Amino acid sequence: MLCLIYANPESPSWYIKHNSRYDLALQSLLRLRNTELQAAHEVYQSYLQRKTSNTDYKEVPSHLHTLLDLFTVPRIRRATLAAYTVMISQQLCGINIISFYSSTIFRDAKFSNHGALLASVAFGFINFVGAFPAVWTMDTLGRRSLLLLTLPLMAVTMLAAGLSFSIPSDHPVHFGLLATMIYLFCAEYSPGMGPVPAAYSAEVFPLSHREIGMSSAVAVTNIWASALSLTFPALLSLLDSQGAFTVYAVLNIVAFVLVFLFVPETRMKTLDELDHVFSISTRRFMRYQLMEYIPWWTRWYVLRRRKTELSALEVAEEYQNLRQDEDEEIS
Repeated sequence: MLCLIYANPESPSWYIKHNSRYDLALQSLLRLRNTELQAAHEVYQSYLQRKTSNTDYKEVPSHLHTLLDLFTVPRIRRATLAAYTVMISQQLCGINIISFYSSTIFRDAKFSNHGALLASVAFGFINFVGAFPAVWTMDTLGRRSLLLLTLPLMAVTMLAAGLSFSIPSDHPVHFGLLATMIYLFCAEYSPGMGPVPAAYSAEVFPLSHREIGMSSAVAVTNIWASALSLTFPALLSLLDSQGAFTVYAVLNIVAFVLVFLFVPETRMKTLDELDHVFSISTRRFMRYQLMEYIPWWTRWYVLRRRKTELSALEVAEEYQNLRQDEDEEIS
């Protein structure tokens, strides 16, 4: 990985934030975008956003001040909430528990030591291969849509894996069902909850707060991964494998609800459009999901009323600048 870093271009946002090197940012983006026009457009959007945010900075803010902005500035606070939600949901789904304790889980299912290790290797291979579809689907289906599509399926397969422990261990179905459900769970995780949280968290913050925002989001997922990993042995001894898997099946549903209520879509959004997306208050976004989207989804997919139209969530024509007072607006 250390050697591969040298093959990567420097971050365009880093060039822009340090000494305003838009020329180097453009060169970097030319390696990442399909056309020169796309790269130039993105650099121009970065310039506009930086120009707007710099009007309110009389001096370079401290790291502590920038960190506090994640929770005090409305637009950034909503991005922080969304980023933390996807990172926490990634841990609630239970993937790291299976990853860390896969050999133990398979041994509890009466696999031999050698068989448990082979099953764990297969789990890792499926996790690796299953991530490739995300390269195409994240920008076609969307980040939010991928999570909402895969989390219910992950809950079902996690529950089925837990129920497989009720089958006698000497029965061939026990071995086959447990391995199949765990591998299906991994295949569902890999294109959705696997790569989406990192990509989502990296893009929702404005350039001025991207480093501290993404760093804190990674810290959140590591804290939750540590907490769940440390508590899983106690959970396993208290509820046994079937009960522990059932708990994580329920947590997948909890993660689904969190994503549905707190994570707006960011697919194919420019920096300026992301400002508009996160200009909508969290309470208003939640009300729209509960009062508009769910009734529309029910009429369209359950009642098959194809003439039903979904009213758009109106984006404010004017939104607050990153550092402006509450009563200041930019058109």
